[in-house]
Amino acid sequence: MAEYGMGGEVSTFGDIYSYGILLLEMLTGKKPTDEIFNGSLSLHQFAKLALPERVMEIVDQRLLSIEAEALNESQTPINAESKLEMCLISAFKVGVACSMISIKDRMAIRDATVEMLRIRNSYMGVGIHARNN
Repeated sequence: MAEYGMGGEVSTFGDIYSYGILLLEMLTGKKPTDEIFNGSLSLHQFAKLALPERVMEIVDQRLLSIEAEALNESQTPINAESKLEMCLISAFKVGVACSMISIKDRMAIRDATVEMLRIRNSYMGVGIHARNN
């Protein structure tokens, strides 16, 4: 995205950066070109500064309303909200780690994939043993 737009060569390092930015866009509902992001503030920094205490303030409220409608009846609303918040924090961390400015500081795509699967499984209540059934 920004890397490619600035004339950077196509590479897996650019792909992981783009993945991180896309993830942050989906989680916040904001684009890197939104008015809020000017010279010193980027989407990456916006998300990084919110971690972990303010994630629920910057998450796209449309995501929260969709999840509120789909709350699992077997959980109390407090447990479900806490679980959702922990998963969102983890997802934001992946987005931030993938979109680090320095290539050497970026999360590897394999690690990002494993982490996103772990987050999904945690949120959906899928345990390690479920794979064997």
